[in-house]
Amino acid sequence: MRVNETSIPGLLIVQVPVFRDERGYFQEAYRRESLQEAGVDIDWRQDNLSVSARNVIRGLHYQIARPQAKLVQVVHGAVFDVAVDLRKSSPTFGQHLGIELKAGDGRALLIPIGFAHGFAALEPATTFLYKVSDSHYPEGERTILWNDPQLQISWPIQPEDAILSEKDRRGTLFRSADLFS
Repeated sequence: MRVNETSIPGLLIVQVPVFRDERGYFQEAYRRESLQEAGVDIDWRQDNLSVSARNVIRGLHYQIARPQAKLVQVVHGAVFDVAVDLRKSSPTFGQHLGIELKAGDGRALLIPIGFAHGFAALEPATTFLYKVSDSHYPEGERTILWNDPQLQISWPIQPEDAILSEKDRRGTLFRSADLFS
């Protein structure tokens, strides 16, 4: 396992070996000891799984109360995954990272507390798995508008093709969002 830093402090790309043969492939989706050796020691509390049609955009979500770190990966299909730094004290406050994750590529994104997160499903029946460090807490849940012009996220889906929940259509603008210290 390799853990690679990104241009945003704390936001990490986790790369695990993928073993392929004529039957398909095998990879370890999670191994606590390997992450601990890389300096990441998070007490994961819940696993979430979502299945999305192509062009579904979910996010940008976070919990201001009972915030969550996340370890995200694709089980089937592909996503364009986005994490936005909401930490006011961070030198990269307001910046984002967008990365493509595909089933079988062995990559996961570790998103620390203090980020909003979202993704766009790039293939039909995309299955997305994520570990979170705290349970879902609806009272603390927040959503930033996925296409907020201030964030300048280059989503690979045209706005007219995006499939959104009502919650995601009504997201808050970044300039009005609840933020982390």
